[in-house]
Amino acid sequence: MKLNLALALVLALTSTWALADVPVPTKAGIESKGYVWNDASETEKIEALKLKGDVKRGREIFEVCSACHLSSGAGKPDGSIPQLAGQHASVIIKQIADIRAGLRDNPPMFPFAITLSDAQELADVAAYIQTLCIPPEHGTSAGGAALLARGKALYMKECTTCHGANGQGDAAKFYPVLAGQHYSYLLRQVTAIRDGKRRNADPAMVAVVKKYSDQDLDAVVEYMASLTMPGSMCKPSGIKQ
Repeated sequence: MKLNLALALVLALTSTWALADVPVPTKAGIESKGYVWNDASETEKIEALKLKGDVKRGREIFEVCSACHLSSGAGKPDGSIPQLAGQHASVIIKQIADIRAGLRDNPPMFPFAITLSDAQELADVAAYIQTLCIPPEHGTSAGGAALLARGKALYMKECTTCHGANGQGDAAKFYPVLAGQHYSYLLRQVTAIRDGKRRNADPAMVAVVKKYSDQDLDAVVEYMASLTMPGSMCKPSGIKQ
């Protein structure tokens, strides 16, 4: 395991150095008039979604990803690296395709995203990530019971239609799993969506969160980070419950 992780790190660093001078494309996003979220013209995403992902091959591809996201897909509880394990394959496909196309700004991830050779590799790694159990260890703001209760009230009122009562999301509609995601990562992303800085955001979500104060965001994200999905969370042994 340590040897595999070391190899993954070497490959990751090599990829980053080799692609350091590759220009990052820019595609018009939510800041542009006429922006359509999840546009039907996003050809790479559509092609990958039509393909059957090879989980075994996806695991091999994920060796490079594991240098940052860890072999478990858990990322880092401080939110600097998102938790990927158990995420819908459709969501992984869309987000990586958006990064590759320059629709989602993620400079640290871009050099790795473009190493995928084609839509099949994108489908493969997404299929593998989806099979991973969701680690229960995620950072919170430690805001206490009052903050959590406030966040639950906001979430149940305005978020469950898309993300579900357990944070399970909706694969068919590209709504991500929230359960098990790190508090700090969620807070950064939801704040960026509210402030118009995440260019591939769903306008429907922007409409919900743009009225939230920083305190509201803190509360609702605290609750999101507390969610669990029955049947998808890891046991101590690392298998699904």
